[in-house]
Amino acid sequence: MKASNMRVSKHIVPFFLLFMMIACNQNTNDDLVNAGPVKVEIKKENDGYVLYRGGQPYEFNGAGLSGDIASLAAHGGTSIRTWAEDAEILDLAHQYGMTVFMCFWIHPERQGMDYSDKSALNEQFDRVKKFVLENKDHPALLAWCIGNELNLNYTDPSVYDEVERISKWIQEVDPNHPTTTTISSVNPEVVKHIKERASSLDFLSVQVYGDLFVLQDLIKESNWTKPYMVTEWGAIGHWEMPSTTWGAPIEQNSTQKAANYLKGYRQSIEPFGDQCIGNYVFLWGQKQERTPTWYGLFLEEGEETEAIDVMHYIWNAEWPKNRTPQLESVLLDGKKSNEDIYLVAGQDYIASVTTKDLDNDSLTYKWVIMKESTETKEGGDHEEVPEKLGVIESAKESSVEIKAPLEKGPYRLFAYVYDGNGHAAHANIPFYVTEE
Repeated sequence: MKASNMRVSKHIVPFFLLFMMIACNQNTNDDLVNAGPVKVEIKKENDGYVLYRGGQPYEFNGAGLSGDIASLAAHGGTSIRTWAEDAEILDLAHQYGMTVFMCFWIHPERQGMDYSDKSALNEQFDRVKKFVLENKDHPALLAWCIGNELNLNYTDPSVYDEVERISKWIQEVDPNHPTTTTISSVNPEVVKHIKERASSLDFLSVQVYGDLFVLQDLIKESNWTKPYMVTEWGAIGHWEMPSTTWGAPIEQNSTQKAANYLKGYRQSIEPFGDQCIGNYVFLWGQKQERTPTWYGLFLEEGEETEAIDVMHYIWNAEWPKNRTPQLESVLLDGKKSNEDIYLVAGQDYIASVTTKDLDNDSLTYKWVIMKESTETKEGGDHEEVPEKLGVIESAKESSVEIKAPLEKGPYRLFAYVYDGNGHAAHANIPFYVTEE
């Protein structure tokens, strides 16, 4: 996947927080800049691998960033990843004492790139060269990532010949930062292509969602013995979830997702630090991908979801002082999201949500009806947000009467629960409107 087309470096950072962080770290930052690049390397030690930065073992709290870097820092994040080259994010990350896993946008075959077209390849390579030469000595740089999920729907494995060409050139001009590429899930045939065609890569980057829970099996089946990072992990993917009879994927609510984040990390990432040298949670921001709530850790208006509570706990070994509301159930016409709900056009129905708030905050509710997304994009490509047909805001009660749309077809009802402290729970129920 990739983040939305929102550029991180264009986000406004709260000035007072930025000033305080810069002031506190100014001497360290000046010394770092004057010292030039910070060497990053992977060392084989005992039966595993260790990531070193500046001569010291480096463990980081990583997130794929598409939002406000200040909030990431406040929760304990120390490293960010990109999906395309961005020089400005290096400076911004450095101001916060963070590192950057810098990914080049390498055009994938599924978007029309022909990997036998030498002219197109050279043009792409020249862009990469220019960026590397201009930014290779930046103190915030952690690693170079050559392409995002280039294996997704590919038919031509020679894409990895090009990855190898770029990797070997980078290693010649920049001995201070390792190279990698990301793959969607872990497939033995893909790993075989990478071993054979891009052997210079220092480590492999894997991106898994529901497959996180079987990641170690996939690694073993693929016979990958070198180090790897998990550079995207988070909510179970829309392609991995059950669907309604009309084909709408059923999304977990925010509390179910939060539980999976914690379980997935503890089960499949934390115990395997001998080979897994780092990870980046997806997505520190918000995006539309099948729904506006599926993958982002924030809502459209900027509220934090319960998964951020979990990441705060993972990174700090303690929960945030104020917790996000938790969802117990959401019902439409007395039915759950997996019960194939059919409503009659124009008729009224009751929707209800059951929640709890560990801080006893006063809760308010919002209900939104949206058309079901008709997008069939893959790999996180940009999707248009479906039309909103009805919104009930600032409701004080946990149940509400809604009217089914007049037009036949698939829709979703979204429920949002706000605690007034910048946090919100969410859930949605797909339903289908019939004429009678």
